[in-house]
Amino acid sequence: MSCAVALFTRDLRVRDQPALATAAREADRVVPLFVLDDALLRGRCGAPNRVAFLLDSLRDLDRSLRERGAKLVIRRGDPVAEALRVAREVGAGAIHVSDDYSAYARRRRGRLESGCERQGLRLCVHPGVTVVEPGELTPVGGDHYRVFTPYWRTWSEQPRRRRHPAPRRLQLPPGVGAGRIPALGKLTAGAPAPDLIEGGEAAARRRLERWLRSGLAGYEESHDDLAGGEGTSRIGADLHFGCLSPAAVLARVEERDGGEAFARQLCWRDFHHQVLAARPDLPHTDYRGRGDRWRRSRRLAEAWRQGRTGYPIVDAGMRQLQREGFMHNRARMIVASFLTKTLYLDWRLGADHFAGLLADADLANNVGNWQWVAGTGNDTRPNRVLNPLRQARRFDPEGEYVRRYVPELAGVAGWSAHEPWTLAAGERRALDYPSPVADHEEAAVRFRRLRESGRG
Repeated sequence: MSCAVALFTRDLRVRDQPALATAAREADRVVPLFVLDDALLRGRCGAPNRVAFLLDSLRDLDRSLRERGAKLVIRRGDPVAEALRVAREVGAGAIHVSDDYSAYARRRRGRLESGCERQGLRLCVHPGVTVVEPGELTPVGGDHYRVFTPYWRTWSEQPRRRRHPAPRRLQLPPGVGAGRIPALGKLTAGAPAPDLIEGGEAAARRRLERWLRSGLAGYEESHDDLAGGEGTSRIGADLHFGCLSPAAVLARVEERDGGEAFARQLCWRDFHHQVLAARPDLPHTDYRGRGDRWRRSRRLAEAWRQGRTGYPIVDAGMRQLQREGFMHNRARMIVASFLTKTLYLDWRLGADHFAGLLADADLANNVGNWQWVAGTGNDTRPNRVLNPLRQARRFDPEGEYVRRYVPELAGVAGWSAHEPWTLAAGERRALDYPSPVADHEEAAVRFRRLRESGRG
């Protein structure tokens, strides 16, 4: 009987999972394999929030596979060595895997190709991490799109790939030891955020269905509403870990009210992946150098990390991140602009902090968005500066978001929650809330002057 290995990476689902579906269709027996990669666990991928979400997702994937007659086979170590070892042990003729686009993922694929060739195996690489694979869309005279709008036009017209139903039945070869999904403490130090969402395909599908019913129709008007907080889908981590297929999500939203606005966000995700595929140095190198000589201040950096900048809208975003392993997208833009353009600190510092706390810290999107806000990436207006007070007035006019995440200001009404320094001196002291660490207006003038002179 024929046998294949379906190697899971960040595609932790059974529905519209091309690697698993093809392996199940072509082989009599399938080994669904996930390897806990020590090289990744030693880095930011081993942060508590991401590991907790991963373990939830693996447990849910194992349940889904058991319902179909198989189980998730767990190994730990080098994913290439372990996949080849399992394939050899079960006499597999092929390894099926989803493609991925970071420098690390591309090296892993190259090593897997070499190993399969030596071992006489077929390596079958499938789409699934994005809606449109990097490299499928290229502009005339270029290897990737550098500006979003023309990419969006082309992406919108691209035929969609066929989606794959979950296999009805799966059969493991005899004698395969499944291994165990380890406890959180075996993989990472520290505790996850207290309000971290549950990982896994089942939880992701519940979130998606709930949001399709109550959030999608008003998405274009409400996705920036910080106070309500329900205008965003909160499926970023589900997409990053592959608990949801981005192609399947797009199919669910395209023909509904609000669908085009949300499809645009899925397109942004693909856009950043095609930039990363073309520029694998993106996580540590400016996409477009601006001559910045970033300030170095541990005091300012720590105030920003801890949500103690004295700007309530900034601090609320940073504390939401600490509490939930998530931050509202509008707040992400505000805090990133504050770090890079008000405090004039390096975007890499911010990207690293986000990578350590966000459950949805997808490499392409994290560094792509940070560079966009910093003006070193794909923004066509690289010197724009977000004014935190104007942003607060527009997107949190009653101070609800601030009071939710900055408890010192919970008893302060209305706009005073955004400008606590306007209160009487005794009231300010009673709040135990810091004074602003910088004058935003002065900082914005200084930033623009430096950028325009080319002497950042």
